[in-house]
Amino acid sequence: MTDTSARPAPEPIPTDQLQFALPPSFGDDVAAERQYRKERLTAALRLFGRFGFEEGVAGHITARDPEFTDHFWVNPFGMSFKHITVSDLILVNHSGQVVEGRYHVNQAAFAIHSQVHRARPDVVAAAHSHSTYGRALSALGELLEPITQDVCAFYEDHALFDDYTGVVVDAEEGRRIAGALGPHKAVILRNHGLLTVGDSVDAAAWWFITMERSCQVQLAAKAAGKPVPISHENAVHTRDQLGNDLVAWINYQPLFQQISRSEPDLFT
Repeated sequence: MTDTSARPAPEPIPTDQLQFALPPSFGDDVAAERQYRKERLTAALRLFGRFGFEEGVAGHITARDPEFTDHFWVNPFGMSFKHITVSDLILVNHSGQVVEGRYHVNQAAFAIHSQVHRARPDVVAAAHSHSTYGRALSALGELLEPITQDVCAFYEDHALFDDYTGVVVDAEEGRRIAGALGPHKAVILRNHGLLTVGDSVDAAAWWFITMERSCQVQLAAKAAGKPVPISHENAVHTRDQLGNDLVAWINYQPLFQQISRSEPDLFT
């Protein structure tokens, strides 16, 4: 047996020598930032496919172009989330015309997302899909309630678009949805589903994923009994801890690592 009694205790490693991922900064290099956004957008779409968020041709995630800020990158109409690559993405201008790429744009994607991007210049990305639990909660016309730590990220920071008039294909309906979203990170579209936004693709995707799971938890908890709510004071405090886009970006990184390592063809 080795005598370790004389060995000194290990010295703490300085925190500035420990790795911790943060969003990159690109300065004036718009080409690098564009490529980064396209790669993150494709990864988010692949994750949505993995989680079963697609329903036929419904669902879309957009990322604002860093140079042409009234244009956005989006998934092609009619292509499975699970198969999209970076080279498949299309660039759409403010009139809904495809200016880069070889596929059509989903008109509902343009009608909704163009108005959200126009109303919210702070928003880089927006995500909308017909996920199962988001649709279920939207059918009740209810907001998320502060019943778990995670859902407090949305406390008083999401809204309800309390109307349904059919498939969104015109700009006026998109403007109404953007108006309902207001300054918030998310909106529940009654009888339709969820829409989330963020200052990065990663943040918008994380908000959608955790919002969908929060819908599932709320439906399950209410089916089982009467949930115990978190107090207003503690819900606000928890939102202030968890509810900003940087925290969302950080929370999303394990998912990005999973999809980028298991499906590296997405970058082609």
